[in-house]
Amino acid sequence: MITELGHFALVLALAVAVVQTIIPLIGAHKGWPGWMAVAEPAATAQFLLVAFSFGALMWAFITDDFSLKLVVENSHTLKPMLYKVAGTWGNHEGSMLLWVLILSLFGATAAMFGGNLPPRLRARVLAVQASIGVAFYIFILFTSNPFLRLANPPLNGQGMNPLLQDPGLAFHPPFLYLGYVGLSMAFSFAVAALIEGRVDAAWARWVRPWTLAAWVFLTIGIAMGSWWSYYVLGWGGFWFWDPVENASLMPWLIAAALVHSAIVVEKREALKSWTVLLAILAFGFSLIGTFLVRSGVITSVHAFANDPRRGVYILAILGFFMGGSLTLYAARASAMAAKGVFSTVSRETALVMNNVLLAVSAFVVFIGTVWPLVAELVFNRKLSVGPPFFNLAFPPFLIAAALLIPLGSLMPWKRARLGQSLRPLRGVLVLAVAIGALVWAMQTGRTALGPVGAALGAWLVAGSAVDLLTRTGRGPISTRLARLTRLPRAEWGKATAHAGMGILIFGICGVMAWQVEDIRIAKIGESFPVGQFEVTLEGVHKAQGPNYEATIADMKVTQDGQTVALLHPDKRFYPVAQMPTTQAAIQRSVMRDIYLVVGDKQANGGYAVRSYIKPFADWMWAGALIMAFGGFLSLTDRRYRIAVGARKSAATPVAAE
Repeated sequence: MITELGHFALVLALAVAVVQTIIPLIGAHKGWPGWMAVAEPAATAQFLLVAFSFGALMWAFITDDFSLKLVVENSHTLKPMLYKVAGTWGNHEGSMLLWVLILSLFGATAAMFGGNLPPRLRARVLAVQASIGVAFYIFILFTSNPFLRLANPPLNGQGMNPLLQDPGLAFHPPFLYLGYVGLSMAFSFAVAALIEGRVDAAWARWVRPWTLAAWVFLTIGIAMGSWWSYYVLGWGGFWFWDPVENASLMPWLIAAALVHSAIVVEKREALKSWTVLLAILAFGFSLIGTFLVRSGVITSVHAFANDPRRGVYILAILGFFMGGSLTLYAARASAMAAKGVFSTVSRETALVMNNVLLAVSAFVVFIGTVWPLVAELVFNRKLSVGPPFFNLAFPPFLIAAALLIPLGSLMPWKRARLGQSLRPLRGVLVLAVAIGALVWAMQTGRTALGPVGAALGAWLVAGSAVDLLTRTGRGPISTRLARLTRLPRAEWGKATAHAGMGILIFGICGVMAWQVEDIRIAKIGESFPVGQFEVTLEGVHKAQGPNYEATIADMKVTQDGQTVALLHPDKRFYPVAQMPTTQAAIQRSVMRDIYLVVGDKQANGGYAVRSYIKPFADWMWAGALIMAFGGFLSLTDRRYRIAVGARKSAATPVAAE
């Protein structure tokens, strides 16, 4: 009964979304307050209906309701409760229901906290947001219905993909979707502004918190996915430039560009056309990611579905929203004249360069991701674009952006002097070069990646500190330090995020430049060197998990005769899914990770063992979390919480209504 009610609630949500799309748009066009006011209760009702529908599906997973086809295909009575709950979204149909749940959540949040928005803009934003919901409700109900019943339910289910039975993957999709779908708000604001014919500083102030929130969630989601890949897949890496990994990176890069571009619109009333375009593209790349994961055109451990028919529907949704919004943009863009003017050397120019670097890097990733599909479709050739291409093409843009960040942060608006802006950073530059030179001297004969990463990391972290200090004015250092506590949280958030990026870059460069790897067949009792450590395979034993059988290795790591760690990597076999997985054992420290993986037993009685020493590996995820925390700090700034009560009197019209 609950399942049928959940299905019915989803149908009702579609009906409410249709009303929310049509009535407020007509009301905004005609200037009818009553019709515009329909948007807010409709957005709230839509969220409550989808939340009930999602809760009904989750209850079916928790109670092992095998009369539901989706539960049979993605659950089992022996699964731990965490993975029964995660099984709700660990599949195509359930994940799409989570998709529309988050979409309606953002719409309801905008309705609840959008009281300061002008009524017409608020009505149009909520209508556009609902129109996205209409498309995806239809997609779910007609191609991906999670509530399909079985006439003859089995006694048990087929289980969930064992690779997804991990805490990291249980929480990774919700955070990733909060980022993906959160960018729909920036899209809705952009389309609403184009319909209304007005883009100004107040609009930028409203759109920035939504974009920043989506970027924060996306940052956390990507970091969690990378962490899962690091310790579950057992291959020793953290990023493989998999198409689905790229699908999350592209909107992250565009969202970062959008956050920075909106600053220029807010402060200087410039880059309006470019900012609106970025808002459209950010959500467009989110839809592209949805298409890649579910269309079956790629093969990935991350993919949710392998059904080209569903891919066609998502492609149609992508074409409708991107084609429609870009057509509207083309009709309005010529009228979006920028009021603010600025010189070649200014903060505006630095932010423009930042935007260009981020956007171009996103399109480099996009080309590398889709080119094999294009080559097969157009030229009938099977090509593979892997890490070598991305490792060569992507880093130059990242390095250039990292070099620009501290300098751009210190430049004044409108007009700046390069020498004057560089003056506070002279010590930072000396420090960064010195650290890079020191690292180069210490690792003679190795790649330049390590020294470059160390120098860039120092440049960003120290540059962020100087940026904060310069905002405290002049006077004794004690007085200036006291003023730091009174700086707006947005300033602290910006500096924290930039410093986090420096830590992330150093971690990536450190682990790639100085990693030690050893792959061998080891017999029980055998010791072998790995870098400065000695690893001993002391024994192997069997164990029974809640829904798997495990082969666990007992391995001792020593250094100079002293025991450093006792690690227990294991290889698991899930009988229901008839699938093995690998669980790495990792001894973590600030300076390095010791990473051990045990494989299958060999004919000679030994076991395949992979051992890695990964310097500064945890700095990568620490840097990503610090970046996300910086974004969160900015969101807590009072100016963003209360937004703007009214438009500026000098608002710039795009076109007459």
